[in-house]
Amino acid sequence: MTDPNQPPVDPTGSGIPPQQPVPPQQPVPPQQPYSNVPPQQAGVPPQQPYAAPAPVPGAPLTAAEDKQWASFAHLGGILWFLPSLIIFLVFKDRGALTRQESKEALNWQITWILAWLVSVILGSILLATPAWPISFVFSLLIPWVLYIVNLVFSILGFVRVNGGGTYRYPFNFRFIK
Repeated sequence: MTDPNQPPVDPTGSGIPPQQPVPPQQPVPPQQPYSNVPPQQAGVPPQQPYAAPAPVPGAPLTAAEDKQWASFAHLGGILWFLPSLIIFLVFKDRGALTRQESKEALNWQITWILAWLVSVILGSILLATPAWPISFVFSLLIPWVLYIVNLVFSILGFVRVNGGGTYRYPFNFRFIK
């Protein structure tokens, strides 16, 4: 019997141990310069680089987000019509409450801006007449009163919608149906 801890004995007696069979080597594919892709191993399918999932455009809003954006559409009226317009265009297809309330707020902002412009134009025209008290009312007082009315109605709309209800402005032309 042979000891497994002893090296194998050369049967030819030449003193050179027999060579172990060498497993066949697989050829190494050439490296691709300036590439972040590691070289492919033989028999391994190529890997695709990681790609993040694409964001879902127009995903529906949750109930809390719907209420939030609907109330912000009213509060944005403090800064004229632009916030209401942006919220209406971006979120109208994502939530029913946001569509309804942003449309209402945008209609109010259009109505308010038209009234404000009419008062400023009338005041400017009346400045050229001798009726200066009337021009004072139209050029200075009415635009400020209209701004305060817009401020109050916008805050009322924000509070009402943020509390879970809906808000309709008392004087509003429905330009956007």
